Formats: sequence, structure tokens, C-alpha cells
Amino acid sequence: MADGFDSSLRRARFTVAYHGGRFRGFAPNRDVRTVMGELTAAVSKVVRQPVELTGAGRTDAGVHAWGQVVSGDLPADTDLDGLARRINKLCAPDIAIREPEWVDDEFDARFWATSRQYRYHLWNDPAPNPLLADVAWHVAQSLDLDAMQAACTHLLGEHDFSSFCRKPRVDDDHPLPSMVRILYQAEWERVADSPMLRFEITGSAFCHQMVRSIVGTCVDIGRGRLAADDVPAIIEAEDRVAAGEVAPPDGLILWHVGYEGRRWDA
Repeated sequence: MADGFDSSLRRARFTVAYHGGRFRGFAPNRDVRTVMGELTAAVSKVVRQPVELTGAGRTDAGVHAWGQVVSGDLPADTDLDGLARRINKLCAPDIAIREPEWVDDEFDARFWATSRQYRYHLWNDPAPNPLLADVAWHVAQSLDLDAMQAACTHLLGEHDFSSFCRKPRVDDDHPLPSMVRILYQAEWERVADSPMLRFEITGSAFCHQMVRSIVGTCVDIGRGRLAADDVPAIIEAEDRVAAGEVAPPDGLILWHVGYEGRRWDA
């Protein structure tokens, strides 16, 4: 809804979960199966008219979500709970709408977001776990969890995270976008005394491959290839080659998108 307000439409918001391994990423792409492509088609079918949806953030192929947020304008008489039930049948088991609700007509899932939280799961045991193969990274070598957590203390706060981000492609006459972000939380823990390790990270926003690069660097520290005290120098280098490997997408989940307070870059 822009200049010509259409009273027959209302802005809706959905919390969306999906298994990213079955898609070629989140963003629409006519040539491949994507989460937003499937979801937009399903919603349009149920409400019987074309819809445009906006997501809080893009995820790469193989990355999952529990708390992705999507918004868009739907017919004002839409039964949102009924819509969710029908979408969940159409898109099962790959996509599920968890929390449908009507919101302010100005709400935008992407531009109103003030924080994003990701989780990463890692199976740290000599033997792989076939039941978790598509949702956790298997690392056979024993990892020093204390060293990995110590590394995280250097990441907190506002930094230029260029060393952990894939360099974006821009035209020659356009400057590179800023890689400055704020990290509010970065924690490793062992889940219930099992071989499963969980990494939880919350920030103002994340650039491409930033979380996976941080995870990979922490794992290199846990293996002893790098030291926790190397992290400040890695950040200061502002060069991707200074950091560790990029962790595979399978273990990554977009867990929560926050809308409290103001955007950090407002």
C-alpha cells in the first residue's frame, strides 16, 4: 500500500520456519526452487490474487530458519489462522507458518528489524550422526570449547567485520557497502552433556557468510590451528583471508528476528 491506500488490503506478518536443505536459498529466483518463491506462490493461491512478500533477511542454500519473518499485503477479510493451516498443508514438510498476525500498515519485515539471532549446531564426535547430517556440521576432531568461547569475547561490540564477510559484488562506480556491525551476543555451549555443540549469535545485522565464517574460525581455534587471542588481529586485518574456513550451511538456523527499539543504523 503506497500513495493510493487500498482499504481492501491489510498488512500481515508471519513467522516462518523452513528446512533450507531443500531449497536453493531464500530469495526468489525463477530458475530454481526457493523458499520465498514457494511461499509467495502458495499464499497467492490461497487468497486467489497475486501477492508480494518481504523477508527479514536472505539465507543461503542449505541454511534453515525457525524465526524468519515475512510481511505483505493481503485481502482484509483473510482468515489468517485458516491461511496458515492451508499454507502449511500446501508446503509441508518444507515450510511452515508459525505466527500469523495483522500489523501496522507501515510495518516492513526487513527495514523494521533491529536485530537478528542465529544458531549453529555442530556434532563433535569421532562417529557421525546420520540422523543429524542435514542439520549439523560433523567435526570428528575433539574441540577446545573453552578456547572457542574465549574467542567470542573479542567479537562483541561494534567492528568492521570484513574479515568474516564475503566481499559483495558492486559496479566499479559504486563504493563497497559498510561491513560495520554490532554483535550483542556470541556464545558456545554443549547441549545436555552430548557431542552436540550449539553456537548462538545475536547482532544488529549480518553480512554475507559472516556467521558461518565466525563459526569456521572458532572451530579452527578449537582445533588449535588458531588462538583465541588471534581474533583482534583478524578483525583489524579487514581481509577475508585472515580468518578461518567458512562452516557449511547445514548447521545454521535463522532463529529469531527482533523488532524492539530502533535500528542501530537509523
